[in-house]
Amino acid sequence: MLRSIKLVFVLVCIMFIGTSLTGCGLPLSKELIVNRYADALLTKNNELQFRFRINNEILDRHELYKVKVTIHDDQLAAAIGKREIIYGEDQVLNGEYLEVEGKSEKYIFMDPLPLKEDLHIYELKNMIEKNQAVSIEIFNNQEVFGRVYLTNFSSEL
Repeated sequence: MLRSIKLVFVLVCIMFIGTSLTGCGLPLSKELIVNRYADALLTKNNELQFRFRINNEILDRHELYKVKVTIHDDQLAAAIGKREIIYGEDQVLNGEYLEVEGKSEKYIFMDPLPLKEDLHIYELKNMIEKNQAVSIEIFNNQEVFGRVYLTNFSSEL
């Protein structure tokens, strides 16, 4: 009886540690980049706009940060004409960083990027949702706070 209790305890501990490390399965875990509100939007003007929410509570010990969007898919990078877009680099506070304000989530809507090459909506959706074509990274000059692949796509067309 004691042995089975120990076994159950060990299994529960392993499951708890596993879910803690992956960030899955814990209802109280907080995301730095709130993924359910992160997406790539294809506008009616054939532009791609990246939109997401940053959870400032996680960044509360740091005042300034930048957001980098990296395009991992070669076809998408060619269509956009860029491999990396850094938000906060030449606008906002001191011309370099975004500022953490308060204890809530901050919406970031990057300027729409015109597509130099036409891509079918279905292709874009697959690239972004299934092929890990776009990642978002929050950082400052000292450290990277978080990185996540963008997995949501929407279209105005």
